[in-house]
Amino acid sequence: MEQKESHKTYWIINQYCGSRIHGMNFRSWYFANELKKKGHAPYIITGAFSHLLQKLPEVKGLYTYEEVEGVPYTWVKLRKYKGSQSIGRILGMIEFMIKLFFFPKKSLPKPDVILVSSLSPFPVLNAYFWSKRYNAKLLFEVRDIWPLTLIEIGGMSKNHPLSLFFGWFEKFAYKKADKVISLLPKANEHMVSRGMDPSKFVCIPNGFNPEDMDLQENLDDSYFQDIPKDKFIVGYAGSLGLANAMDYLLESAKLLESKENIHFVIVGKGQHKERLIKKSGANVTFLDPVQKNEVQSVLKRFDLCYIGWHDQKIYRFGISPNKIFDYSFAAKPILHSVSAGNDLVQEAKSGLSVAPENAELIKETIEKLASMSADELAEMGKRGKEYIITHHTFSALCDKLIKSVEE
Repeated sequence: MEQKESHKTYWIINQYCGSRIHGMNFRSWYFANELKKKGHAPYIITGAFSHLLQKLPEVKGLYTYEEVEGVPYTWVKLRKYKGSQSIGRILGMIEFMIKLFFFPKKSLPKPDVILVSSLSPFPVLNAYFWSKRYNAKLLFEVRDIWPLTLIEIGGMSKNHPLSLFFGWFEKFAYKKADKVISLLPKANEHMVSRGMDPSKFVCIPNGFNPEDMDLQENLDDSYFQDIPKDKFIVGYAGSLGLANAMDYLLESAKLLESKENIHFVIVGKGQHKERLIKKSGANVTFLDPVQKNEVQSVLKRFDLCYIGWHDQKIYRFGISPNKIFDYSFAAKPILHSVSAGNDLVQEAKSGLSVAPENAELIKETIEKLASMSADELAEMGKRGKEYIITHHTFSALCDKLIKSVEE
């Protein structure tokens, strides 16, 4: 079918793009899917290996074309590496950039828009030359602010060669891109300090797809057999890594051991799971992780959902956690332990927020919420669900992306 003149071809370059088939990360796939629905033609260019992929694609040669649920992908063959913090990951980023210089551009239709999505900022160099060649708009999407994240969370010196290397690409992207997209509402403060024209900034936060929620599957009752009945269940579903600040929730559980009506349920996996299990008491139940399409089945069993953060300076630019969308779509009240430039729970009035890294405050707030009526808690959950459906569907966010191209 012939495209209308207003419809555009998008090249989406994201080394760490997954899909609903291959696993994490989903954002670029969702944007591509929504662009198709709106009559545009998206093409994803991504790496055939990353630590985020749960199922690796089958590749033949350096560049493999595949349709993934109707979205065209070109997989770039890359070396394997052992972990997210390994030198092999950095080498893989450089390899991806180098192989893009030899990318068979004629295999795809001429782009009107080229969107580069970090983590890795390196492909912005390729995209800049392509944007000049094809007279295409160049968009640079920042999911994590590198090298600032390496400096403020990783403790790396700002004069470290890796910081300077990433910093050069960061400045180049802010200067050359037509628009700079951030998931974080206050990231423009940092970006302007690095040379970005303030008029380029566009905030497009994380989002969700209601259609995926409608396809949720219920787990068998046997999965929930260790969850006590007739108790107020404080639940967490997600990764159990360092960034998730789970120690403070478990410390609050220790403080609440005498409260027989309150129980904690932790669902997920991660490098800290075994340590957290050893740290927990009898009022905490750990359950195995579930598939993405089973999460809502778990959340139905919770009375209160928890999400916590460390007290990190980097969060002054804002946060955009996917977990809140799962919690909110389940219409559950949320306890948010955070200090950041924004707070989705407060914006939606869907729960209570407390300072991070404070088990006593978490404990007191859990007691407060547990004492509320079922109607009060349900009203919080209802407000959260209404808010995310209004502001955070990928359809609505894609409209913002399209508008940024047209401006």
